[in-house]
Amino acid sequence: MDVELVSIGNELLLGYTIDTNAAYFAREAAAQGIRVVRRATVGDGPEEIAAAVREALARTGAVITSGGLGPTADDLTKPSIAEIFGRGMTLDEGILEDLKQRWAKRGWPGELPAANRNQALIPAGAEIIRNDHGSAPGIWLEDEQGRWCAMLPGVPREFRGMAREQLIPRLVARRGEAVGLVVRSRTLRTTGIAESKLADEMGELAKDPLGTRLAYLPGWEGVDLRITVWNEPSDRAATLLDDAERAIREKVGAWMYGLDDDDLAVLMLQQLRARGLKIAVAESCTGGMLGMRLTAIPGSSDVVDGGTIAYANHVKVRELGVRDATLQAQGAVSEETAREMASGVRARFGVDVGVSITGVAGPGGGTPEKPVGTVCVAVDLRGELRSARTTMVGDRHEVRQRSTQAALNLLRRALAG
Repeated sequence: MDVELVSIGNELLLGYTIDTNAAYFAREAAAQGIRVVRRATVGDGPEEIAAAVREALARTGAVITSGGLGPTADDLTKPSIAEIFGRGMTLDEGILEDLKQRWAKRGWPGELPAANRNQALIPAGAEIIRNDHGSAPGIWLEDEQGRWCAMLPGVPREFRGMAREQLIPRLVARRGEAVGLVVRSRTLRTTGIAESKLADEMGELAKDPLGTRLAYLPGWEGVDLRITVWNEPSDRAATLLDDAERAIREKVGAWMYGLDDDDLAVLMLQQLRARGLKIAVAESCTGGMLGMRLTAIPGSSDVVDGGTIAYANHVKVRELGVRDATLQAQGAVSEETAREMASGVRARFGVDVGVSITGVAGPGGGTPEKPVGTVCVAVDLRGELRSARTTMVGDRHEVRQRSTQAALNLLRRALAG
């Protein structure tokens, strides 16, 4: 099944909002053998909407729109598309009553605003796509030739929930079992190794490993390796991905920490919890970002005891026990200082693991010996010390983000022995 996506909204065209809905749908649909063959973005004007949908219907006869179903004057998706199908607009009393009840339950003053009644106006003969995540119902409009347009709200939480729960299952059922070819991907997450070095380590696998297509996706967390299988039956796609993952692990498994959406912070907390270990952090250049990553995870309180932001040298000395002699001889940005910070925070909080970060985040403060991006991290695991020094790339925010990942990666290595 081939479909087209039309994303609607001036904010998308102006770049104020990134269109994550289209990317999400394309990925999820491809895994079910539904191929997005074209994506378009248009403004809120009725002529723009109508032109984009009309052209898409002429090509594929299958269109999904995102946005323009709200209650305000710029939400014109429904009447614009209804006109293409030669349909008028009718008031759906059931939807209107649901909107009134939703308004009352939220405790907002007065009656349902007149503008919200627009959300209960539905093209004649259309089917409702249930929205369990918001107030705007989705619309399915189809003509006698089998051409159809599915209209979903643009709010990402609503769009994704409705696509996952309502629209994609409907399209799979419509497609039937005759078409069994899918597009499947798997992401292998690495960190602590450069993209070019990964390619060298993988050798021949760096091209198209075992019948899959490989993409390198560098970011502040590391380099993701995405392997993709195109137009294969579901069972064979799974086998090809398994074989490719196994072969890649044999080459670069030491740098791999997870799959797909795995977060290194989550994985480390899981490992610490499984071993009954407590952790505390000491941060200089990151100013609490590592602690924030850890405590953003539900349930982290049974593993994370606390942390210290030791930005100034005298705080490193007073709060963490870093020696003046170390700071004078090696400087605040050094492996020696990082090691003393890690041991100091472990001792202060009485925990099993201390992790530290110190560095030059920039844009100023660098020297020829320690340029901007120089970062030192350390881990004290029950008295066993590890440290590392590296030079990060990117602006101040990226350097700080990469630093938290480097610290977590050193912890991963320490736990792995």
